[in-house]
Amino acid sequence: MSTSTTDRPAATGPGLDPAVARMFSLEGRTAAVTGASKGIGLAIAALLARAGADVIGVSTTMPDGDSDARRAVEAAGRRFTPVAADLSDRDAVAALAATLVEREVDVLVNNGGTIRRAPAAEHPDADFDHVLEVNLRAAWTLSREVGRAMLARGGGKVIGTASMLSFQGGVNVPGYTASKSALAGLTKALANEWAGRGVNVNAVAPGYVATANTGALRADEGRNAEILARIPAGRWATPEDIAGAVLYLASPASDYVHGAVIPVDGGWLAR
Repeated sequence: MSTSTTDRPAATGPGLDPAVARMFSLEGRTAAVTGASKGIGLAIAALLARAGADVIGVSTTMPDGDSDARRAVEAAGRRFTPVAADLSDRDAVAALAATLVEREVDVLVNNGGTIRRAPAAEHPDADFDHVLEVNLRAAWTLSREVGRAMLARGGGKVIGTASMLSFQGGVNVPGYTASKSALAGLTKALANEWAGRGVNVNAVAPGYVATANTGALRADEGRNAEILARIPAGRWATPEDIAGAVLYLASPASDYVHGAVIPVDGGWLAR
């Protein structure tokens, strides 16, 4: 039986080996996180800051002043730069890309995304197109532009947020499934070209995560029970669970990892 970290005795040794700490350190680096205002993106921004990175936080409504993202990053003693950008607007995405290139971003986390639900036979083209624009086209444009600058400098990390639906079909979400399946393929395609030039391209694939977007599912007792019965870990993920995997992919610890789409799903896909 596993023991939770809260049940384990406090460490009494000399502390974390400095070499291990360096493997996961982002000191001196700048990370950009899209969809950083809440949920998974907020947790990623906070953890990357705690690992030493200055953070550029992007969302459609990211305020210049106070925000949860700013408070989390500045609490870690790091610099926070807010950027408001609509990922469904190609001109806005191009402007964002130019900003990130100018800031010499070392870690790009393409986390921003959206979903539209309707049965496939009734799914509007407008919904399908909107989801692909946000989830795939924006990630492609940012990866290409920021990646080009990383290649010129000889290194960098590009990390996407894929999904369980990069591997499965889902129901009533054809645009979302198409976008996340394509994002997994794009991750591999870019890794094939860039791995030998010092740029790592990988993705995480979250399972069911307890965020505001899944509140209705968790409130439905029957559906919640069905989901939990399928997850070997027996619980929903927290945003911090996903952030931990992103930190690994952003850090020197993953320097030999290329083209991977890492499930963070509590064992969902293994079931």
